[in-house]
Amino acid sequence: MQKAFARVKDFYQKHATLLKMVFILSVLLFVFTEIGKIFHQLNWHQVGEALSNQSPVVIIAMLICGLIAVLPMLIYDFVIVKFLPGDFSTGYIARSGWVTNTFTNVAGFGGLLGATLRANFYKDGASKKEILYAISKIALFLLAGLSIFCWISLIMMFTIPSEVIFHKYSIWLLAGGLYFPILFFVTKFKDNEFFKDLTWKREFALIVGSTVEWGCAALFFLVIGALMGIHIKLIDVVPLYIIAEILGIISMVPGGLGSFDVFMILELTHLGVSSELAVVWILFFRLFYYIVPFILGGVFFVHDMGHQINENFDGIPQSIIQKVAHGLVTLFMYFSGIFMLLESALPNFTFSNSILMKFMPYTFFFLNQMTNILFAFLLLGMARAIQLKQRKAYVPTLIILAIGVVNTLWKEYTPTLAIFLVFVMICIVLSRKELYREKMQFSFESTVLSMLMFGGAFLLYMLVGILNRPHQHHHHRIPSGLIFPDQQVWLYGLVGMVLAGLILLVMMNYFTKGKDPFNQMNFPEERIKAIIDQYGGNEVSHLAYLKDKFIYIFQKDREDQLYLMYQIKADKIIIMGEPVGNQRYLKDAVRELVSLSDKYGYQLVFYEINSKLTMILHEFGFDFIKTGEEGYVELDKFTLSGKKQRAQRALMNKFEREGYEFSMVEPPFSEELMAELKAVSDSWLGSRNEKGFSLGFFDESYIQRTPVAIVRDKDGKLVSFATLMPMEKDTLSIDLMRHRSDAPSGIMDKVFIELFKYGQENGYKYFDLGMAPLSNVGDSKYSFIEERVAHFIYEYGYKLYGFQGLKSFKNKYANEWHSKYTTYRKRSSIAITMLQLVMVVNKKRKPEKFTVLAPKFLQQ
Repeated sequence: MQKAFARVKDFYQKHATLLKMVFILSVLLFVFTEIGKIFHQLNWHQVGEALSNQSPVVIIAMLICGLIAVLPMLIYDFVIVKFLPGDFSTGYIARSGWVTNTFTNVAGFGGLLGATLRANFYKDGASKKEILYAISKIALFLLAGLSIFCWISLIMMFTIPSEVIFHKYSIWLLAGGLYFPILFFVTKFKDNEFFKDLTWKREFALIVGSTVEWGCAALFFLVIGALMGIHIKLIDVVPLYIIAEILGIISMVPGGLGSFDVFMILELTHLGVSSELAVVWILFFRLFYYIVPFILGGVFFVHDMGHQINENFDGIPQSIIQKVAHGLVTLFMYFSGIFMLLESALPNFTFSNSILMKFMPYTFFFLNQMTNILFAFLLLGMARAIQLKQRKAYVPTLIILAIGVVNTLWKEYTPTLAIFLVFVMICIVLSRKELYREKMQFSFESTVLSMLMFGGAFLLYMLVGILNRPHQHHHHRIPSGLIFPDQQVWLYGLVGMVLAGLILLVMMNYFTKGKDPFNQMNFPEERIKAIIDQYGGNEVSHLAYLKDKFIYIFQKDREDQLYLMYQIKADKIIIMGEPVGNQRYLKDAVRELVSLSDKYGYQLVFYEINSKLTMILHEFGFDFIKTGEEGYVELDKFTLSGKKQRAQRALMNKFEREGYEFSMVEPPFSEELMAELKAVSDSWLGSRNEKGFSLGFFDESYIQRTPVAIVRDKDGKLVSFATLMPMEKDTLSIDLMRHRSDAPSGIMDKVFIELFKYGQENGYKYFDLGMAPLSNVGDSKYSFIEERVAHFIYEYGYKLYGFQGLKSFKNKYANEWHSKYTTYRKRSSIAITMLQLVMVVNKKRKPEKFTVLAPKFLQQ
């Protein structure tokens, strides 16, 4: 006997896989045969009626109850993490548990899928052995609850009177009932190393979880019957349900699909339920207990897998999806708005154009002319806000699109249109993180585009109305595309257009209003002085005291580190020169400024900066153009000796013979001296206006801050002056340099040479001569096209500004030249950027408007 048993065991082990496949195929063959018989006998018309007779309230109730019935399965996952060292959040466990259990419900493959998913979800910090042991313990208790319900069903069958006798199935219930006692004995009364960490508390949780899970599933099955209004004794269904589940498990088919269904349909007919109602009952159970939770689990799974993939690829996939969704939404809104305008303004042209009509199913439908035009303008306005990534546009856009979707599906429902509009709604949700800007700024380009779009549409609509006015006797001369069907309809559209214009004004006011940290009033004089005193100034630092620029102060650990000066022109923040202060935090300051400006819809332009800052900005996505060179004199090498300086030596001797005297005067200056300086400045200006931003201008409080170099003639009359520009400790420079219109030729050379001597005597190493605009710009055939245009201006535009003369003058003294650049955001128009820059540079600002930014505080 033992030999025979051993031979059978050995045969089974060798052919286990084949035997399982034969068994499963046999079960499936039986199931399909029985299903075929049942379906052949069904009245499908009655099945359709039974499905359609369920009210929306009943369907919603089934949906909610189905989702609730699945929840107890999550207990397994909250217990399994107790066996593992990883630290998982409640939300993560719930989400992972939902995915695992709903997937296992539909496609369990003998528990293999559930084990694989749990091994993937809870692998952090755990070894393969720990994961395998934890999953195995959970798997053992999955059927514990079903085993307990087997005993409950046996008790019900033999104690509760029933019209139908199911005693023939008691053997299945008895076999299933033995599973739990055996499992309990093995885990608690048999010494086994495998179960040493299975405490009473954990085992009790697993038993309760399994029992509640199977109980909720059975209860949900009964609830569906009750909601369908099936009049039978539902308590009799409980043993049937448990037996059907046992048969489904024995069949080894995922979810007991087929075997469970056949058994329930056959036995429910014995309880007086028609085959048609039984089929509908099973369909609802499968749909709301298996399919809908599985779809929801699929969404969670895709989200989690997408999150992992996104992390593995440094966020690139998510960024691509968001940008694509953002682009598609923007494109759809522009297209739909323009199409609806064409349809309203030129209906004859639109409906007679075969190409346009092909796109008609992919837009919104409004039958009323007024609402059609109103909605078209709203779409175009919101499309502009979405294109500019305005955060405040998200909710209004969702509302507008939702109204359009509901109205369109109500007017013109087709499955294809419904799917398309749902896709549009999904895109707007996916693009939400792309909408991060706090405020809309109108650029020159957007202003022109808006005027062309909305103004052009209004003019076109008015033109169509005029051409189609009553008593027009020349309609035959009007192009067919401009013929309008009805004057009253046109008038309704005109009212809609006016209303749309008013609404758009309100919308734009909503998007452009709000806190703007770049446009605040305040002048932080003490903070600027403290930064310069601690870290030193540069060639532009003193220009802050002109008070014609806004100030941005970068802080680290709540301490001021450096500042920048800027002006605002439309959507551009034009920054003057390099940041002043602690250069250690230069890159951090740039990063913060770029982020903050982008958040509020501005584009940065850096004017007259060095190559180091240019390369840093290039890393942040900026393009650049060379705008000139800054000349420096090495003071220890300067001398009037030698042939090169023969002309300057002769010039200085001439001024000395004629009695011209140079001197340095320290502030504070008397009223008499200030009056003299003002007279020289006015004479130098003549009819020209003062310029600001990158240049100093005559302002008494500004001039009183630094020493002034003056030159007087033999009679003591002030002829020329130059204000010093505080810079680094070893560099000397000047700001304003002016002379009387009747001053002798070469007076500027005298001032410079005297200042060179002053610098040598006071320990300075360099003298900064300032910018030579467009010097050595675009003189190579390989230069950028923008720089080559600038070179053309340099070569032939000296009559307008004298660029060549300025470079020639400074080149007499300069030992070295440092390139200066203007940087701007890529993909922005260099022509418009330079135009706005010129407008800022050539306009003197009123000294009443200042600002200071402390970004760490402002971003809170």
